Formats: sequence, C-alpha cells, structure tokens
Amino acid sequence: MKIVNTDLLNEVTGKAQRSSRLRMNFNFHESLDAKAQRLLNAMEPGTIMPAHRHLNTRETYVLLRGSLKVMFYNDNCELTDTVLLDPKTGDFGIDIPEGQWHSIEVLESGTVIFEVKDGPYSPLTNDDILCLKADNKE
Repeated sequence: MKIVNTDLLNEVTGKAQRSSRLRMNFNFHESLDAKAQRLLNAMEPGTIMPAHRHLNTRETYVLLRGSLKVMFYNDNCELTDTVLLDPKTGDFGIDIPEGQWHSIEVLESGTVIFEVKDGPYSPLTNDDILCLKADNKE
C-alpha cells in the first residue's frame, strides 16, 4: 500500500528538480509489463515533452497540484486545441484518445499528475514523435 500525500509529492518533486530532464516518475505498477501503467509524474517548468502519440492506448492525466497546458496537434504539426489544467479553475484532468498527437507545457513549479496508460510499457518510436515524423516526410 502506498498513500499519495504531500510527503510523496514533495519527494518526487525534489527528484524532478534535481533531474536534468526536470521530471521524475513514481511508478505504482510493479513492472513495465503490467496491464496498467499507473504513475505519478512530477514535472518542472522547462521540461521538454515533444508532441507525441500513443497508437494503442488512451492516456489519462489527473492533476494533483500545480498547473499545465495540454496541447493537441493534427498530422500536419498544426496546433488544433489547448486545454489548461489548473485546480484553481476547477479543471483537474484530461483523457487523451489513442492516436491523438499531444504535448504539455508545465506552468508551475511542483506540478504533479497521476497518469494512467494501458500496458505493457511501449517506448515511443520515431513515428510516434510528431516533429520527427514531419521531418521524415520532407
């Protein structure tokens, strides 16, 4: 059993702040082969999250603290929609359909989301990263 509390969020946030990537996961699933990938994702402003997609799973974010912008794109690398997640405005999470190009911008230090995807874990390929996909078309 693991309780999600301020101490855990602070622990993962501290690791994110010390990471060169400015983000850190805390996995609840026991292996990368698990049927559900459930994790905390602590992120700091400046972390790089390229526009990407997951062809075989939806992705759900529930914001636990902080704020972030979720951006959606079409196959032509054009921004099609933006959603601001911020508990102060009552917008706590989002469910992203499979195959939808998306990215995030972290707006506040100490931002942590609870993230869920279907497993097993599948690393992104070049075809799943929008900028690389667009560059390969030229």
